[in-house]
Amino acid sequence: MTASPPQVLVIGSVNADLTVQAPRIPRPGETVLGDHAQVSPGGKGANQAVAAAQAGAHVTLIAAVGDDPFRAPALEGLQAAGVHLNGLTTAPAPTGLALITVAGDGENAITVASGANLHLAATHLPADFGAAHTLLLQQELTPEVTREAARRAHAAGVRVLLNAAPARGADPELLAHTHHLIVNEHELAAVLPATAHLPRQAGSGDIAAAARSLLAPAGQGPDTVTVTLGAHGSVTVTAAHTHIQPALNVTVVDTTGAGDTYCGTLAARLAHGEGLERALAVAGAAAALACTRPGAQAAMPPLADTLALLDRPAR
Repeated sequence: MTASPPQVLVIGSVNADLTVQAPRIPRPGETVLGDHAQVSPGGKGANQAVAAAQAGAHVTLIAAVGDDPFRAPALEGLQAAGVHLNGLTTAPAPTGLALITVAGDGENAITVASGANLHLAATHLPADFGAAHTLLLQQELTPEVTREAARRAHAAGVRVLLNAAPARGADPELLAHTHHLIVNEHELAAVLPATAHLPRQAGSGDIAAAARSLLAPAGQGPDTVTVTLGAHGSVTVTAAHTHIQPALNVTVVDTTGAGDTYCGTLAARLAHGEGLERALAVAGAAAALACTRPGAQAAMPPLADTLALLDRPAR
């Protein structure tokens, strides 16, 4: 009998992404003419669920959408990836919508109308978290729901990964039930304002020291902290180790969804039983590969492609 794939539970947002390709990100009050627009599936919860499924996990998503024209495109990628949607709630609000401008150099600016995502309540959370190996959370739902999900999972012995995005100030109650915290440099600065001007380099001892200050005693908060730094790689700290993961050299087309690709892939590979350093390397490769393709979920690579990039001979 073939063993079932590892279980990853994602509780998070679902959006439709309205993306415009433009020469550059507009300045305040400025209109920039774009090349074309498209509607595609997005939302940090949905994105990370798709990435985890692409990376080999059995994924269930708990989320809320509206009964409106954006519902179908918002769910399209999840259905194609085989994410289980038995925890989906139809809310009395429009499906979440993200307005994304992608510049010629691949950088992006995003504005989100949360809509139905803010209607997901604690009553929609599963009664039993025990079937999951890993819970993956973000910060696009209400803080109350995210805290309650982390608390219940922690109590059930489920490992909680928190991608503290979008950036907001430290939430001690949420962090107390988090095992692995994942932030980029902006989110790190929101949690630790003193880090706002640290050099953006994975090899910086300041970044590692800041991450290490977020570690907590066993069962009382993060035992692992990862800071992602885009083209500068990432740094991960535990009580015993500091691991610096260099970024892979790729041609960037669109960075939208790269961070979500990283988080979903990392959750999947850790749930699969891979060691931390290998899981971080696979996550970094998946994120790099996602940057070479346009879009968010459409750019998320299958595991075979990620491993081929990661394990290719050095030139």
